[in-house]
Amino acid sequence: MTIAASTAASAAPHAGVLSVRPATPADDAFIDELQAISFGPGRFARTAFRIRERFPIDKSLSLVAEVDGVPCGSVWMTPISVGGSNGYLLGPLATHPNFRKRGAGKLLALEVSKRALARNEGKFVLLVGDQDYYCPLGWVPTVPGAIQFPGPVDPNRVLLLAEDPTLAKSLSGVIGAFRA
Repeated sequence: MTIAASTAASAAPHAGVLSVRPATPADDAFIDELQAISFGPGRFARTAFRIRERFPIDKSLSLVAEVDGVPCGSVWMTPISVGGSNGYLLGPLATHPNFRKRGAGKLLALEVSKRALARNEGKFVLLVGDQDYYCPLGWVPTVPGAIQFPGPVDPNRVLLLAEDPTLAKSLSGVIGAFRA
């Protein structure tokens, strides 16, 4: 059964059990609607969207957050490389407005990153986001301008999570395809 983001909108905010599970094809409509609510029509013009057009998301790293079984958030992960090093681009990460400030977004970001890095196929998780939100979770700023995106990004918002904390200062190059 598919639950639409509009169902999440009608759910009254209340304390509940927060959980994360893999997304299924039945979640596609919810995720599409949630991203439209969260990012609006301009989401297709974002640089990160251009990356996902060129390099498909890894469906096995697509997660949905729920509160008491009601979907409330989602995250995707796209395999990429930067300067020949494999890693992942996190996003979009979205939480329905009725469920914000409950930890779903942070739980999704941490869980999908843990799963991706545990595969030992990529060295890092890259994202473009707010330092105040992501740095307390372990992300660190990269060297401004060192990572070349296929469009404009604020270089102060390019953040990296890796087991090797020095990687954020040395990773550089063009974003390309994940190397097998």
